[in-house]
Amino acid sequence: MTESAQSVGTKADEIALLVEEAIVSGELAPGTVLRQEQLSAQYSVSRTPVREALRRLSALGLVSFEKNRGFRVRTLSRHEMWEAFLLRAELESLITGIAAEKITSDELAELDQAEKRFSRLTRALRAREPGEDRRALTVDWMRANHGFHDVIYRVADLPYIEQVAKSARRTFSGPAVWAPGDETIDELYLLNERQHAAIRDAIAARSPDGARALAREHVLASFNLLETILEQVGVPKGWR
Repeated sequence: MTESAQSVGTKADEIALLVEEAIVSGELAPGTVLRQEQLSAQYSVSRTPVREALRRLSALGLVSFEKNRGFRVRTLSRHEMWEAFLLRAELESLITGIAAEKITSDELAELDQAEKRFSRLTRALRAREPGEDRRALTVDWMRANHGFHDVIYRVADLPYIEQVAKSARRTFSGPAVWAPGDETIDELYLLNERQHAAIRDAIAARSPDGARALAREHVLASFNLLETILEQVGVPKGWR
């Protein structure tokens, strides 16, 4: 019996999410070949939903397709990454400014909780000794980071702009964040924490101009964090 279109679509959604999490967590490194037969066996499905999942991830920019070589976890150049961060900086600036005009007291309480969770995880991450395995904690840190910004996206309620901003955000994924840690990187993590608090305060003060400026500065500072980490772990193939 052939799989129904609905069944294939549901399975493709599930596989795409699992592979995306593996890429973001660093389990699948940039440049890794994604073989359909292996993924089919791993997730106990036919190749049809696997192929569809890979196409969806390709559309999101997480994987690339090369003729005669198949799908690979995408590796971006420094210039491509910088463009993605520039785009994010402008879009998140716009979104955050609008959120400052629209946020309700309940939504502000939610944003405050998201900021506090991010702060706790940043401090826990910085408390790890250099060289300690930070991987599991950094996954939680990234999710908390996204969670903070996702509250702002939801408040702004600009679905198309949110979609484009999140697409740009997905470019920052994979093992680049798994630095053993040193004083310089930990100071940049601390800056990230302080910037989140400042953005929350600007939104709470209903200051659109302040929120916009802080959001833009924050995204560009995040690129500095990325570059510093890459210098520590070694420049990956394709980074120019």
